[in-house]
Amino acid sequence: MRRNSLLAALSLSLAALTLSACGKSGPRESGSPTLPAEQAAAPCDRSCLEGYVDQFLDAAIAHDPRRVPFGTDLKYTENGQKLDLGDGIWRTLTAKGSYRMFVTDVEAGHVAFLGSVREDDIPAVIAVHLTVKNRRVKAAEIFLQRNEKSADGFEKIGYAWTDVVPPAERLSRDDLVRVANQYFSGLERNDGKGVYPFTDDCNRIENGMNSTNAPTPKGETRPEPKTAERYSGQWSCKEQFESGLMYFVSRIRDRRFVAVDPERGLVFSFIFFDHSAGDTRRFKTPDGRNVVAGPRQPWTWELAEAFQLRGGKIRQIQATMERVPYGMNSGWSSWEDGLSSRPRDVTKP
Repeated sequence: MRRNSLLAALSLSLAALTLSACGKSGPRESGSPTLPAEQAAAPCDRSCLEGYVDQFLDAAIAHDPRRVPFGTDLKYTENGQKLDLGDGIWRTLTAKGSYRMFVTDVEAGHVAFLGSVREDDIPAVIAVHLTVKNRRVKAAEIFLQRNEKSADGFEKIGYAWTDVVPPAERLSRDDLVRVANQYFSGLERNDGKGVYPFTDDCNRIENGMNSTNAPTPKGETRPEPKTAERYSGQWSCKEQFESGLMYFVSRIRDRRFVAVDPERGLVFSFIFFDHSAGDTRRFKTPDGRNVVAGPRQPWTWELAEAFQLRGGKIRQIQATMERVPYGMNSGWSSWEDGLSSRPRDVTKP
């Protein structure tokens, strides 16, 4: 069946899983070609948007895209590749895991999710980004990191980020994106001299493991940032950045901020980290020491990365990442934007 025919059929089919937890705010059934005007125009609140994620995952587990009210002009990707609905995880997802973290952008109608799932009963980590308009999913972006240890780690750590920021302390959408982007700008060609807006208790989780503030293994000595030749996961967020030892991150590009939640002080992004290798592995630390560090071959990470901000600074970071072909594009950007380090808030029209 051709893609357009499938999408047209999906828009006319009955959505079997209207989630009762969402009540009147939840995803609507797609059993008619068009929704009543008052229904389609009704605001989709936090529980409504998050309900679409569950409906999407439940439909994928059932291997039945007809259970989701997709728009006829849907764009869909998995790990940067455009796919037809019914392919990819629609054949392989078998269950939801216990880890669930949302960044819900009620104002813009975007919702991002980081959670654990089971693919053919094997634990994995999934990032989901949905754009919802007039009670239909207009765009869906999936990033699946197939690693059992990552999924187990996220489930054990369990950061959910549901606490609310007092209204007087909330940052604007633009400021949330601006501060989150300072993380990428400080890490790209890291020289130890940038603006590093971290709280004192900042912590980062990558692929289900602490990549900052990790305990020093028994029998070892904590590395000293002023003398070490490699950055350490035992250091704080600020110590790592101020060390200048991550210069080998050559480029952080296609910086797409896909959901912004001022009420909870959260930002969700998709990005690529390029390691160009070669001479980019040789650099000076802030105090003038010559070091050699970083991957020996050109290497790209594809990442989904979420930030929690407090008091105008980054307090917690969660990321899942997978190695991909060097220079790979997201499938959502032009070639020029895909190579650019410019931040883009894609929730804006």
